[in-house]
Amino acid sequence: HVQLVESGGGSVQAGGSLRLSCAASGYTYTMAWFRQAPGKEREGVASIDSERRTSYADSVKGRFTTSKDNAKNILYLQMNSLKPEDTAMYYCAAVYRRYTRYPPLIKDEYIFWGRGTQVTVS
Repeated sequence: HVQLVESGGGSVQAGGSLRLSCAASGYTYTMAWFRQAPGKEREGVASIDSERRTSYADSVKGRFTTSKDNAKNILYLQMNSLKPEDTAMYYCAAVYRRYTRYPPLIKDEYIFWGRGTQVTVS
């Protein structure tokens, strides 16, 4: 079992930046960021595997960058040019599996989840 703990959320004005971190208690091959706004479904934001292959939601491409420190088991999400519609609870997720194609942004593929960190953009 792998525990995930997110940090780095907060309140920021539109156009600003935040960096989220997710510390994992053990190694997993594939990790991802999801977010959920009130009244909406949880959606995939960005994913990465240990080969540094990445996937991004169209809504964040060019603004968000995810990275993974395989030695320290830490996942990052650099968020730039933030918009009010980015406001949500952000969750870190992980799975042991290596995918043949790019790491997925499908929540049912992930078995370990953090408790989330709130991001508010005004």
